[in-house]
Amino acid sequence: MADSAGYREPWLRGAVPGVHPVIGALIHSFQHAWEDLRKWTAGLNDEQVWQARGDIAPLGFQIRHIAGSVDRLMTYALGGQLSVNQFADLSREKDPGAPLEELLAGVHAVFVEAESVARRLDPAAFDEPRAIGRSRLATTLGGLLVHVAEHTQRHVGEAIVTAKALKLPLA
Repeated sequence: MADSAGYREPWLRGAVPGVHPVIGALIHSFQHAWEDLRKWTAGLNDEQVWQARGDIAPLGFQIRHIAGSVDRLMTYALGGQLSVNQFADLSREKDPGAPLEELLAGVHAVFVEAESVARRLDPAAFDEPRAIGRSRLATTLGGLLVHVAEHTQRHVGEAIVTAKALKLPLA
């Protein structure tokens, strides 16, 4: 939608040239997530990023989880399984301390790499099976790509709510 300043969400800016619409939707999801994370974290300091409010996960975790989950899910999209480093990163997602700009730089780098991977995928392979996790749960490449987009947006929504809560005075 366009706001009064003329801002349009990425999916309303037109098709992503040269890619299948499903891959374009995934790219739009990354663009929208990036724009929302930058917008809603503006003005927060590094201490706030790791503050807990009630039982809401810290914003730092949300941002780190977005990056980590996209990286892991795109590994599965390529038909791979997680590396030792990816498992180590997963176990450290809740570790506090990383500054906001470092967290945002990390998620941006993952989005750039994931878009590059997505652009190389063959839409004719959308029905091909993919195995997720140690249990090797079955899905398809197409189903996995849709999940990457929706999972990313779900956690961006949590990050937005958390960022808004951090900007409220403590009661």
